[in-house]
Amino acid sequence: MLLSLSRQDSSFTLATDLYELTMALGYWKNGMAEREAVFHMFFRENPFAGGFVVMAGLETLIAHLREFRFSKGDLEYLATLNDTAGNRLFGEDFLRYLEAMELSCDLHAVPEGTVVFPNEPLVRVQGPILQAQLLESLLLNILNFQSLIATKAARVCLAAQGDPVIDFGLRRAQGLDGALSASRASYVGGCVGTSNVLAGKLLGIPVYGTHAHSWVMAFESEQEAFAAYARAMPDNCMFLVDTYGTLSGLRNAVAVAKQLLKQGHRITGVRLDSGDLAYFSKQARRMLDDAGLHDALVMGSNELDEYVIRSLKTQGACINAWGVGTKLVTANDDPALSGVYKLTALRGAEDGAWEYKLKLSEQKFKINIPGILQSYRYYDSGGRPNADAVLEISEDPERVDSIIDPNDNTHRKKFRAGGKFEPLLHPVFCKGKLVYETPPLEEVRKRSLAQLDGLDDSHKRIENPHIYPVGLTPNLNQIRDEMITRERERLNSGD
Repeated sequence: MLLSLSRQDSSFTLATDLYELTMALGYWKNGMAEREAVFHMFFRENPFAGGFVVMAGLETLIAHLREFRFSKGDLEYLATLNDTAGNRLFGEDFLRYLEAMELSCDLHAVPEGTVVFPNEPLVRVQGPILQAQLLESLLLNILNFQSLIATKAARVCLAAQGDPVIDFGLRRAQGLDGALSASRASYVGGCVGTSNVLAGKLLGIPVYGTHAHSWVMAFESEQEAFAAYARAMPDNCMFLVDTYGTLSGLRNAVAVAKQLLKQGHRITGVRLDSGDLAYFSKQARRMLDDAGLHDALVMGSNELDEYVIRSLKTQGACINAWGVGTKLVTANDDPALSGVYKLTALRGAEDGAWEYKLKLSEQKFKINIPGILQSYRYYDSGGRPNADAVLEISEDPERVDSIIDPNDNTHRKKFRAGGKFEPLLHPVFCKGKLVYETPPLEEVRKRSLAQLDGLDDSHKRIENPHIYPVGLTPNLNQIRDEMITRERERLNSGD
């Protein structure tokens, strides 16, 4: 997915924050590098004040983890770094350790296209603490961004109510690698295609495009421009009609479309990119229908998002295809999914027993869930998702019949035990070896659409959605509360 750094060195292992490497050095110097640890990735709040997130980016992460190694160029660069006293930060012995290191972690993850919610693990990494620590920045970068954009795309597509939505965001995306990731994630979230031809080539996403205002401006008249375009591509005509005036542009487009009809060709439609889209779309539909062009599309573009599309739908706009760019690929109203990656368990140095780890905070929502975790989705009698439960891995999911809100012990949900349920975390890497069959991108998109279709409409509202229940089992909640109490007592005692 990411662009090559150079012809000689295409490693992305250094796509990490420096403190991951300084911690790695610290683990190594203290004899802890090989101690087995467990980390979980999760997020605390849905973006866009929404009701869900669409998991995306796993295939990209897998591709990078399969090549996870420190190249010669990586090590040469690390050897140039100095500490604040001017001494080499990373010595030769440590660099030789990194050079010989091969990924040996287990990784479990939620499949791409799955609808997920706050406080449940999306990824579990288990293995040597040094390695697991080094995966943090890369993992968060990929999954946070692609899940954010896939979620934004899903919201836009829900607002479009089944009309095709196309990603038009290449020119406004955060760099070429950001554009590729955004095009991929937009497709996962429900867009039918992209204007980004490189994404089409590399990822197999359908590509769409017409012409710009510059095409019209390059000719003596608008009608001549449309006619010239029709001569060049008579079966690929989506005319952009607002270069000089939308109504005159529509008249010129219809005139050329009639000539095409006589030659046995039909225009794809017209695109509106400015002005009152509700009004002009109604005029466009009337003019096209009067000319017998009932199957011609009216496409809307120009700074669209789910809120504008919803408003246009409410106004009865006759738009039946949408080109969404800047506000989709930049997720401009909530430009980051705040996924985090926390240490939750560590093997004891002496006896090898698991020690659960807790990050304490004055704010309970920032206290992580300790342990080695799995999450399960439970369904109601109608087959719809009813609740997600986070379990300590030794617990039996068949016996779970209630969950407790991790942020409020008084908020509990009971459901029917023995009903249908499924695990959310699936094995991806085992001891560093890929054991997961990555589905084609089209299958990921289908999964996303099916998951959203199965989710109750109340959770998909653009504003003020009903909160989907995610909670801890009573056993895991008790473990967490006892650890919180113990840690606070320790702090109060001054130990």
